[in-house]
Amino acid sequence: MTLAIVWQGGIVLLLLSFLLPLLLVSCKCSWIRKGSLLSMILGLVALTYVAGISLYRGEVASLVFFSLPFVMFIDRFAAFFIVVVTIISTCVAIYSWSYVEHYASSTKKNLLVALMGSFILFMILVITSHDMLSFLIFWELMALASFLLVMFEYEKQETRKAGLFYFIMTQMSTVFLLLAFILFANATGSLALQTPSALTPTMGSIIFVLLFFGFGIKAGIIPLHKWLPYAHPASPSNVSALMSGVMIKVALYGLMRFVLMILPPQLWWGIVILIAGTISALLGVIYALKEHDIKRLLAYHSIENIGIILIGFGLAGILQWYQLGNLATLALAGSLFHILNHALFKSLLFLTAGSVVQATGTRNIEEMGGLIKVMPITATLFLVGAISIAALPPFNGFMSELMIFQAFFASGEIPNALMVIFLMVCLSLLALTSALAAVCFVKAFAITFLASPRSEHAAKAKEVHTSMLLGPALLALLCLGLGLFSYQIFSRIIDSSVLPNMLFIGIALLISYVVIVATLFFLASPKTRISETWGCGLISQNARMEYTASGFSEPIMNIFSLIYRPKKTIEREYAEPSKSIFTKGKAHFDLVKFFEAYLYMPVISLINRVSLVITKLHTGSLDTYTAYVFVAMVVLMILAGWLG
Repeated sequence: MTLAIVWQGGIVLLLLSFLLPLLLVSCKCSWIRKGSLLSMILGLVALTYVAGISLYRGEVASLVFFSLPFVMFIDRFAAFFIVVVTIISTCVAIYSWSYVEHYASSTKKNLLVALMGSFILFMILVITSHDMLSFLIFWELMALASFLLVMFEYEKQETRKAGLFYFIMTQMSTVFLLLAFILFANATGSLALQTPSALTPTMGSIIFVLLFFGFGIKAGIIPLHKWLPYAHPASPSNVSALMSGVMIKVALYGLMRFVLMILPPQLWWGIVILIAGTISALLGVIYALKEHDIKRLLAYHSIENIGIILIGFGLAGILQWYQLGNLATLALAGSLFHILNHALFKSLLFLTAGSVVQATGTRNIEEMGGLIKVMPITATLFLVGAISIAALPPFNGFMSELMIFQAFFASGEIPNALMVIFLMVCLSLLALTSALAAVCFVKAFAITFLASPRSEHAAKAKEVHTSMLLGPALLALLCLGLGLFSYQIFSRIIDSSVLPNMLFIGIALLISYVVIVATLFFLASPKTRISETWGCGLISQNARMEYTASGFSEPIMNIFSLIYRPKKTIEREYAEPSKSIFTKGKAHFDLVKFFEAYLYMPVISLINRVSLVITKLHTGSLDTYTAYVFVAMVVLMILAGWLG
């Protein structure tokens, strides 16, 4: 009873955070936004408490919202995803306390807070849906709220393009889900999210394919990912953190619930999920390496990490099929743990990147540099996120990827040589993905924060407000805490004998760092030595001589030129006609957008051609339209007679 009251209170507070700034959208008083964000934070804390209790006790609860004919369902699986949503949303709400104030218009500030509240509320309601009808309704409301947030800075052409992509893709997602739900209801006679009493393998496979496409579009699985690299950079940074950290996990929740708990599983489903995950992970990080837009770079890494999650999920399905229950549990636990970890470090990275973008006025890391001197706390927090996503110990990303690796290593027990070879290939590609992710974040951190400023905006940047540091700081602490105590957590859930105790490793690393710093502090000379470095014969030493993101990426682009298909354009100017003395020049790298060029654009071109034919049929003549009606009636009568 007490939990029900706390739950209802949390929902009411979230509703208040949505309705208050919406009803008073034109009001210029800042207390509306502050009150709304405070209500949002309190509501999220209440929901975290209820979900945490359900997760710990493993209780199944059906909660009603006062007297409304609407039931919210929470089991341990749903509770885990609710905790992910509420923790990330709480940190984002704290960050937004100051972030939303950088918009000039009070209306836009109020509207941003209102849409945030509605977005978070609908994501929670999707997860707690009791049946497919309510799931689809809240899924659409979540899509509508996220679309409005993507279009929030609609005056920019880039934003309008991102919004168009997102709208089309998200509606395609809904169509696939709707077809899957209709087939499921027709086959079972029920819309309940429960295991059906009778469902043929063929029908189960058709429904799985539809669900895979429906949820895969929202999750950003390659090649269904096209909206993601456009929508995340175009959105406000706090919204990017919510979309990348939380919304795509809601899609994974839907796919996992159906595959694990509702549909009768089949081996090839696990293989398909594993292949899709491996392709997404590898191509996601390869595309991230070429990016100089810091938010788009992070967006591609979301695709990579969704791939890693799917690798663990697909591997668990395969291992379960071969009745290797302990290994399947290890792989699934690694996948779920990576869902939580990715939500934490990706939100941390998007929030700190948002602080950098706000301080410098650009998303291009080529125009940054030297920010660690003027934004030291933001730089440190970004570094924590970078280390975590690069899966370096003792942070949380290391442990979740290690769990998936351990499951791969032990998969030799499968009594099928071809399957073992297939899994080893996927394992090697996962290892390559992890290495490339580390390389990418060396570039992202070094080019953004180290060396000297490469633009006037970077030179004049200042550290952001305290609340924009507090939210990311909480996420950074969770990244470290979950990494250090992962062994203690999982020793209560699974066979943890294959996992290292990161608490001891973390303490050992901490002591090592302290010893190194203390040694340098006491033994190094306190005098400052200033001298010129070798400058390739140039007199002036300036920021243009620094290592750039383009220079860093070029060797990688050459290695993966079959995927990038780079086209290099070089323009040179010379001092004299014989072209002996070079004065200045510039070079461009144009990369082929593979899926856009070879998958999406051909479909769009076909639709355009069909549309042109249909347009020509609209002659405006009444005689022509009468002829169309006559032909249509004849065709219908022939069909009716043929069908009997």
